[in-house]
Amino acid sequence: MPDNNSSNSAAVSMSATVNQAEADSSFEQRKSSQKLSSLRYLIAYLTPYKIYCLGALLALIVTSGISLLMGQGLKFVIDAGFGQNSLELLNQSLIILVVLAIVMAAGTFTRFYLVSWLGERVSADIRTDVFNHLTRLHPSYFETNRSGEITSRLTTDTTLLQTIIGSSVSMALRSALTTLGGLIMLFVTNALLVFKVIWVVPLVILPMSLFGKRVKKLSRDSQDSIADVGSYAGEIIQNIKTVQSYTQEQQEKVAFSGQVERAFMFARRRIKHRAFLIASVIMMVFLALAVMLWFGGRDVIDGLMTAGELAAFIFYAMLVAMGVATISEVFSDLLRAAGATERLIEILAVDSLIEQQGDHNIADPLKAELAFNKVNFYYPSRPKQPALVDFSLQLSEGKVIALVGPSGAGKSTVFELLQRFYDPQDGEVLLDGTNISRLDPQVLRQQMAVVSQQPVLFTNDVASNIRYGKPEASDDELIAAAKAAYAHEFIARLPQGYQSFLGEQGVRLSGGQKQRIAIARAVLKNPRILMLDEATSALDTESEYHVQQALTALMQGRTTVIIAHRLSTILHADSIAVMDQGRLVAQGDHASLLKSSPLYAKLAQHQFSEE
Repeated sequence: MPDNNSSNSAAVSMSATVNQAEADSSFEQRKSSQKLSSLRYLIAYLTPYKIYCLGALLALIVTSGISLLMGQGLKFVIDAGFGQNSLELLNQSLIILVVLAIVMAAGTFTRFYLVSWLGERVSADIRTDVFNHLTRLHPSYFETNRSGEITSRLTTDTTLLQTIIGSSVSMALRSALTTLGGLIMLFVTNALLVFKVIWVVPLVILPMSLFGKRVKKLSRDSQDSIADVGSYAGEIIQNIKTVQSYTQEQQEKVAFSGQVERAFMFARRRIKHRAFLIASVIMMVFLALAVMLWFGGRDVIDGLMTAGELAAFIFYAMLVAMGVATISEVFSDLLRAAGATERLIEILAVDSLIEQQGDHNIADPLKAELAFNKVNFYYPSRPKQPALVDFSLQLSEGKVIALVGPSGAGKSTVFELLQRFYDPQDGEVLLDGTNISRLDPQVLRQQMAVVSQQPVLFTNDVASNIRYGKPEASDDELIAAAKAAYAHEFIARLPQGYQSFLGEQGVRLSGGQKQRIAIARAVLKNPRILMLDEATSALDTESEYHVQQALTALMQGRTTVIIAHRLSTILHADSIAVMDQGRLVAQGDHASLLKSSPLYAKLAQHQFSEE
């Protein structure tokens, strides 16, 4: 399992390519400054909601001001009401205190509502931005960063920010205002007494300085370890059949328990340091109060100040003490928010390696004619294993070309580069003579449809999975596509037909049924370029016959690339390209390749002899 710095080690492992190294370099520079100002990044998300921020700030100022006025009210009650034995003055002062309490309650409601709303809104905005950014990132990013950790950042970290913004920040601001105001009123009430006790202030600040940085680091480590737990659990649950098939339940229990204990260890250390922080501050604060009461009590006895002034002084001192205690308590929350923000910024700071380099958006439709021109490529996560070597291939418009070869020959890599999930390190991939790096990736991919050997279905109903190829399709188009893929009959037998829920990754369907749903999706998209990765491999004989007929009709007039594992399925291809170790070693039709290509002849001998 990756360590706590998984995102950093992931960046290092990707530094094999020049482009990625440049991206990592700029990322590290950004990261160093973000450690100091990560919370300021949230200001950009608060800016669109200035009215709510101003309203919350106004309510905060009003409530803090009233809190400070309470001290003067207390002084008036004691000195004027009790000190002068005046019932009228006592009644007036108490009425004023009640009115202030009512206004303060209304202000507190307003502040709490607005700040909580801001917390929810900003959390939702950040979560949306991070997800939108993730959908644009290059696939190699997801090779080196686990999905569970990314999901944890998208959910847990944004939820933490919502709590911090909606609660802790408000408490910190309120405490800061009341602390500052309380200090001012302490000087106004009795400056001499303040100077007598001010020497204890550094004792209050010292623990926050000593423990603060440690709490921040432990908060980051704790969040990373929780992400590891979620990632590990998700992987095991997703592959539970394999776990049970190999009777590895006990081993996985032990391994997961280790992950949980590791997360608990970080959490325990964080809690211990936070507890020390809070306890130290509270102890120092009340030590200061004790010193103040001793000096203040002597001044009252000596007649240097009135009982009301001492009561007000005590009130303001308590406000300051509670404010400092609250700040120390939420200080660690703010450090956790800084850690969460850093983790989210790390994702937002990653630049996609797949971007449009020119301004061509296929306004004038290009021919569906593809070509590889001396392409050299290796995957960023495997820099020492070339996937394609000096690879050149022509794919004529409207023709069918099949790619054959042993496992690891580079057939799937051709599909990856055609869809521009990666850019080659050398050479060009062309569409009608235009380098696809100049094309908008989305516009390029809209020209294509892929049916893979292992179809991907989403946790949704049948109709939604088929409509993924064309979201605006009508019901008639949907059903027509399903019929063309020989899927309508079994869909109609499902409990809710096209509205039947398929479960996670289509778990409620057989392999052949999943394949036909995926084919129907491609049929509905009606692409100009069709890519088939042995699309009929999971079908029974009867279904394969019907689907093959549908695919044959679909391929008419389209440029079609087929990855073939069974040679019997591509005998009709206009051209067959034989690949081995990332190289094109032969090309021709079935008959000519049997004579000219020893590798193809060997593959044919093995397969047809078995049949």
